[in-house]
Amino acid sequence: MLQPKRVKFRKTHKGRRRGQANTGDTIVFGEFALVAEGSAWVTARQIEAARRAMTHHVRRGGKIWIRIFPDKSVTKKAAETRMGSGKGAPDHWVAVVKPGRVMFEMAGVAHDVAKEAMRLASHKLPLSVRFVTRQTYSAGQKAETRELAKVEG
Repeated sequence: MLQPKRVKFRKTHKGRRRGQANTGDTIVFGEFALVAEGSAWVTARQIEAARRAMTHHVRRGGKIWIRIFPDKSVTKKAAETRMGSGKGAPDHWVAVVKPGRVMFEMAGVAHDVAKEAMRLASHKLPLSVRFVTRQTYSAGQKAETRELAKVEG
């Protein structure tokens, strides 16, 4: 599973998941992509499960890029421990995903195969996602959604 080799600080703050994704919101490597529509913490296990579902469906054909990395540690206190006595030990790793973030990319397969593979992967993820292609996911479309987000928020 994915996790950092080393980090500067073992325990992190919870943080906030407000707003749109600032980076990683364009298709860079492949032809097809899975874009987040909501915000969530995606665990390393969920990323691996989605990757395996896609790889299994395309029968190791094509190329898959994982565009998110779980670099945030989530701590957990031991079971039946009294309150207080500090923050718990690091338990697992998560990737913070905001709306508009490209999570997975794929190339080298047919459109319908990629769409089905991404659909299977989406069932492993804790947030709503959208399947997009490089042609349909243009810069103009993203600019519209950004403006809409600014007006609402």
